[in-house]
Amino acid sequence: MTTETAIIIGAIGLLIALSGFFSGSETALTAASRPRMHHLAGGGNRRARAVERLTQDRERLIGAILLGNNAVNILASALATSVLISVVGDAGVAYATIGMTLVIVVFAEVLPKTWAIRDADRFALRVAPVLGPVVWLLSPIVGAVRLVVSATLSVAGASTGPRSADAAEEELRGTISLHAREGAMVKHERDMLHSILDLEEIEVGTVMTHRKTMEMIDAGAPPAEMLDQVVRSPYTRLPVWKGEPDNIVGVLHAKDLLRALHASLDDPGRLDVMAIVTEPWFVPETTPLKEQLEAFRARQAHFALIVDEYGSLMGLVTLEDVIEEIVGEIVDEHDIARGDVVEKPDGSFLVPGTTAIRDLNRTYDWDLPDEEAATIAGLVLHEAREIPEIGESFSLYGFTVEVQARKRNQITRLRVVPRPRRDSDDGG
Repeated sequence: MTTETAIIIGAIGLLIALSGFFSGSETALTAASRPRMHHLAGGGNRRARAVERLTQDRERLIGAILLGNNAVNILASALATSVLISVVGDAGVAYATIGMTLVIVVFAEVLPKTWAIRDADRFALRVAPVLGPVVWLLSPIVGAVRLVVSATLSVAGASTGPRSADAAEEELRGTISLHAREGAMVKHERDMLHSILDLEEIEVGTVMTHRKTMEMIDAGAPPAEMLDQVVRSPYTRLPVWKGEPDNIVGVLHAKDLLRALHASLDDPGRLDVMAIVTEPWFVPETTPLKEQLEAFRARQAHFALIVDEYGSLMGLVTLEDVIEEIVGEIVDEHDIARGDVVEKPDGSFLVPGTTAIRDLNRTYDWDLPDEEAATIAGLVLHEAREIPEIGESFSLYGFTVEVQARKRNQITRLRVVPRPRRDSDDGG
């Protein structure tokens, strides 16, 4: 072997090592945990800062890595071909193609990428300081390549703009479901994260307390009667109506009433409740929960009345209702016990008609639609197009629903038989 041949073989080995470096760096920097890198960078870790700088522009990073990787692979293959042609003649082309393909796949692709993916964070921290100058050096070429690519995609009619917010949200939802399926989080945590993402889509009318079940105070009632109603109520804020229940003229806070009562201990009969009520706050039933939560914070309020498009009273929503949509039911020592869903041994469920569809879907991983109705009874009425009799059953979206109890025109209890679960269901 001549000295020249030995130098070329050494150069090929160096180029293969560089190819492995680029391949492993691409895998590590792509798979590295961005939250962890951000945390380390905040703590003063320079390598983590380098990782953050590189991953801020992923297109430039990937472009530089691919450019460098392809350049060293092509050069290594060309050198190997020239050496083998000088040794075995024209057959060296075939030998070089087969040999370099095997070497590059094993030592420049599979091996470094496998190594990098096993500990992506540590690998990324090691290669970032070295790769940073390489990316900077190749940036002009990468920029030119990106212009050509963008122009080509534009001609083809493909989008070249940044990823949409919807795409980012879908990716986040997929990540949450994936972590839940792999056991990295419990179901309650998954539901909370999904609920936070849903706040912009859910309207206050979905989680409100309907006007039929609202506790309200008659402004014309004697003070003693008002006081007795407030004491018996589990709520601290009660709407006050005048003339007719739809005409809400204020909201009475139990603490304001207590202060006023304390100030008039000598003659409680002179208590003027209307002087201490606060102005009612009305919001449309189509207000998204995210917007309502921000409004509660801005107004430093906990209570709002909901009206429809004609201004008619629909119900009320509280800050607790919004929070419960995220974390689930919150029960305190003054809450009134409500009918719960009962699971029967035969796999069916006895469900109160007022149970929210979203709560059923979240608790039991069902997929009943909630676009047309907020409660399970409302869904039955919407699908039946009439008020069903006790004992009638319906097939709704694969579920069998039977009316078990009714009070006048209101369905109070249903028996729900969910469709059998398929083995392929992952619950995510």
